[in-house]
Amino acid sequence: MKASQFLISTLKEAPADAEVVSHQLMMRAGMIKRLSAGIYTYMPMGLRVIRKVEAIVREEMNRAGAIECTMPVVQPAELWSETGRFQSMGPELLRVKDRHERDFVIQPTSEEAVTDIARQDFRSYKQLPKNLYQIQTKFRDERRPRFGLMRGREFIMKDAYSFDRDEAGAKKSYQVMAQAYRAIFDRFGLTYRAVAADSGAIGGDLSEEFQVIAATGEDAIVYATCSDYAANMEKAEALAPAGPRPAAVQPMTRTPTPGKATCADVAELLKLPLNTTVKSLVLATDELNEAGEAAKTQVWLLLLRGDHDMNEVKVGKVPGLDQGFRFATVPEIMEHFGTKPGYLGPIGLKKPVKIVADREVAVMADWVCGANEEDFHITGVNWGRDLPEPDQVADLRNVVAGDASPDGKGQLAIERGIEIGHVFYLGTKYSAAMNATFLDEDGKPKPFEMGCYGIGITRLPAAAIEQNHDAKGIIWPDAIAPFTVVICPVGMDRSEAVKQAAESLYADLLAAGVDVMLDDRGERPGAMFADWELIGVPHRVTIGDKSLKEGQIEYQHRRDEAATKVPAGEIAAFVKGKLAA
Repeated sequence: MKASQFLISTLKEAPADAEVVSHQLMMRAGMIKRLSAGIYTYMPMGLRVIRKVEAIVREEMNRAGAIECTMPVVQPAELWSETGRFQSMGPELLRVKDRHERDFVIQPTSEEAVTDIARQDFRSYKQLPKNLYQIQTKFRDERRPRFGLMRGREFIMKDAYSFDRDEAGAKKSYQVMAQAYRAIFDRFGLTYRAVAADSGAIGGDLSEEFQVIAATGEDAIVYATCSDYAANMEKAEALAPAGPRPAAVQPMTRTPTPGKATCADVAELLKLPLNTTVKSLVLATDELNEAGEAAKTQVWLLLLRGDHDMNEVKVGKVPGLDQGFRFATVPEIMEHFGTKPGYLGPIGLKKPVKIVADREVAVMADWVCGANEEDFHITGVNWGRDLPEPDQVADLRNVVAGDASPDGKGQLAIERGIEIGHVFYLGTKYSAAMNATFLDEDGKPKPFEMGCYGIGITRLPAAAIEQNHDAKGIIWPDAIAPFTVVICPVGMDRSEAVKQAAESLYADLLAAGVDVMLDDRGERPGAMFADWELIGVPHRVTIGDKSLKEGQIEYQHRRDEAATKVPAGEIAAFVKGKLAA
């Protein structure tokens, strides 16, 4: 491609609403343009990156035996009603009506549509296993779309769905996909981790996320320093402390804490370590009547150490809270505790609540909690002596760096990551709901065992930029750069020798299958170099009249601090060697 024939629209400054580096640089490099909140046009430069991502994904999916198809973006609500997701999913599912007032959805994912295919076409166990995939536009009506392509409303995704006759086969298909994902992300040249994950709204009980490591990542990745253990924050288990609960030493004392409503403030006032305090979190669960109104409400008190944070995913798996919960209202708190939040605790309740203690709290002695009286806390609290043992003990908290690894090998560390892929084993969650069955060897119908596998096609370039950039702009890995090589002739319009050398090298690289750009715009060297450093093309060749007279041409990788002089007659072979390396 020649620059004069292409669309290059770089900006000196990023728009004010571009918050993260990838959003800023993609806008400045002319790769995307905002059409609406969370909705972007993929400009030619950005689209080239996306197409390269798609090509790698498609090659590895095909190599793994998956079969490509394309399912509609607009899907009938009837399919989604079969699984209950039309009713259960929140406003992130965009629902629309056609001219006949029939309900449709703009798909964020396609489990229902692909399961419908399977129940029509996969009739016998002899046709299994099968894995169907698509690279298709999706829409999720995010409440707060932000960070450009990292959290947009419209996006491109590769989603695949495997169908097997039994659990063993499904788990084998899962492992095939997990390996294919490693091959895909290895080819992108990115630093990533595969981490155990919670399945969330998709469902299933075996799940891994693929996370690109980046300091600006939204997700916390937990890993063991002495083993291969890795999990996301939602999934990482906080082990119960080793050893028995210490004996009580302090007397229980009602202690004034005027104006101190947080554990940190109380610990500072009383000159105690924060880890001796216990925070109280009040939740509620509702039993609904036929009209969907709350007929009965149960209030729950969760107790966590003052320096720990609640993990909502873990809390959602506690028996009694696993069908959904909410935070209690202030009137509910006043009714059961007799005081406003900030001074709550498990002693001296006005009405009974169910108490769930985190594993750490369950073995604490002489701890501090709210007195259920404004401006007062209780010190020296002990289980058994001062209050009954909790109704339940569970892992309720986020792990922290230094916790013991769940596999028993060393300690945990935490780094930031950006999720770019996710693999799930679904079981029969969707096939059973949609009566999608096949005839097994015994002639009886059985539901398909399923898996689903997603890659964020448009999110991945943003993640790559977050990991690969400097003050000048983007630094693309070769595999997904919009152009792999750019030829920058200086004074091409004034020097026939420069023009001929540039055109000759351009033709040579094109013939060799190199994705090369010739910048024939006649820009000043500074402006030309700034454009390509911003855009992030990894290999640059500079041809100038002075260096040509010395028989030299300059090569510089985007990460190199200085250019390398190469004999003019050897430059094509030199560049090809760099690309091969």
